[in-house]
Amino acid sequence: MTDLPAGSSSWQKSSYCAQGNSCVHIATPAPGTVCLTESSDPTGAILRTTPAAWAALVRTLKERRTHG
Repeated sequence: MTDLPAGSSSWQKSSYCAQGNSCVHIATPAPGTVCLTESSDPTGAILRTTPAAWAALVRTLKERRTHG
């Protein structure tokens, strides 16, 4: 997995990830920062966002799942 800055938390795999290779990994290396990466390409890009933006995305995905 791609290294995070020193002192950061470790990557956590999504609870919805099956045994396959395409999983979302999340880390919070510093206050106010959420990092995401894909396990099928651990040396690839890291998406950095704010906790508020991450929460809005998760909330929207959950709403869409319950509303069809």
